[in-house]
Amino acid sequence: MTGLTLVFLHALGASAREWEQVIDHLPGYECVALDLPGFGGAAKAGHADVVTMTDWLADEIRSRQPNPCVLVGHSMGGKIATLVAARAASGEIGLSGVLGVVLVAASPPSPEPMEEERRAEMIGWFADGQASREDAATFVDANTATPLPDVLRDRAIDDVLRSNRAAWLGWLERGSREDWSADAGRITLPALIVAGAEDGDLDADAQRRLNQPHYVTAELRVVADAAHLIPYEQPEALAALIREHAASVVGAILPAHFAQILGSDRVNQRARSAMLERLRPVRDAANWTDDHYATLAILIGQILPDRGVDHDLARRIAFGVAQGDGDGWRFAALPADGEAWIRGLTTLHIMTDGLSAGDHAWTSLLENVAEGEAGRADDDAYLSPAQMKLWFEDVRAEVVRVWMSLPTTMAEIGYDGFAVGGDAHRKQGYIRTAADDLEPWQRASEGES
Repeated sequence: MTGLTLVFLHALGASAREWEQVIDHLPGYECVALDLPGFGGAAKAGHADVVTMTDWLADEIRSRQPNPCVLVGHSMGGKIATLVAARAASGEIGLSGVLGVVLVAASPPSPEPMEEERRAEMIGWFADGQASREDAATFVDANTATPLPDVLRDRAIDDVLRSNRAAWLGWLERGSREDWSADAGRITLPALIVAGAEDGDLDADAQRRLNQPHYVTAELRVVADAAHLIPYEQPEALAALIREHAASVVGAILPAHFAQILGSDRVNQRARSAMLERLRPVRDAANWTDDHYATLAILIGQILPDRGVDHDLARRIAFGVAQGDGDGWRFAALPADGEAWIRGLTTLHIMTDGLSAGDHAWTSLLENVAEGEAGRADDDAYLSPAQMKLWFEDVRAEVVRVWMSLPTTMAEIGYDGFAVGGDAHRKQGYIRTAADDLEPWQRASEGES
């Protein structure tokens, strides 16, 4: 088991049942498929507007904390997933376990594109009561690339028929038209956006224009031989994509006790948001090549032997250097940080060309660098031995600084100094300050996994 929960949200007129085949292809994950208010087993709940559904989902996640999860939202459910993801990324209490999002033919935070003639037709099906079976069948067939097998088609039709009339009309007349783009903003949670190759209004182009801009890191994938009802049409292909995305965020899972403290009212929302940000993917650094990343990853393993070759930490350090993050000063003999790192890694790369990560020659070389005995003084593309010595001092400090700033590191060493008080006027702080004298909310790091 991965320790990761997948939380599934269905489309308009569907229910948790639409995910059954997808879940069958996701062994090893805890899967929770929910009926949104007004649909499926929750039809009697009646209409819930976008705010109510978003609050409802946030409460569902809080009830399962500190379990880490990925939100998987289909169509209507995608809009709700994005709005909750935005709240999680902002550091809202109780949502720190949300690690990623999968949007499947998702409705965007902005008004959903839909031909008004078709919208009026769908509203008309429920205008005077529940839809007829013929109308429900029209809806299902119009949203698939090819007809579904009879068993699945009947299931999808039955779900439309048991939809609450007020919920159906409420989404088409109001929810799908509402613009929540400003609330969604730019979300730092990693996202996978899935589109059906033969979808109409919510195809790949619509996803690229309306959903992808709301995520700092988002990958768009297109499923062949599918229109809008992808969970029914291509469950195995969709499950494979979900599994791939879920695997990419597993490294951000924190120990349960640490996650519980981080998500508690002892932590300021801004502090929580900043810490969670350090668990998320970063963009590529400008002007960095694969050789630069590979050399830094090996160098990290030399500075922090217990970490080994660490490509993720290398990318995070590179991004910070490119962004200008740092301690605010530099050696006068070195160029600006961005240039110094490029030249330093280029110099180190040519000196270690052909050496594997485990080669003991790395140790001897870095000892020479630290003594100011290795470098190239004949070319401005590199650093001289004297410059390499100074740069290597900066590198060691920066590698340790960034590593220590990660929540995963804090959890590993049992550090909870960030939990001094939340957003209330009165801060809890610490009462017990003697060595090995723990507060009731703390936990000894010894033996913690």
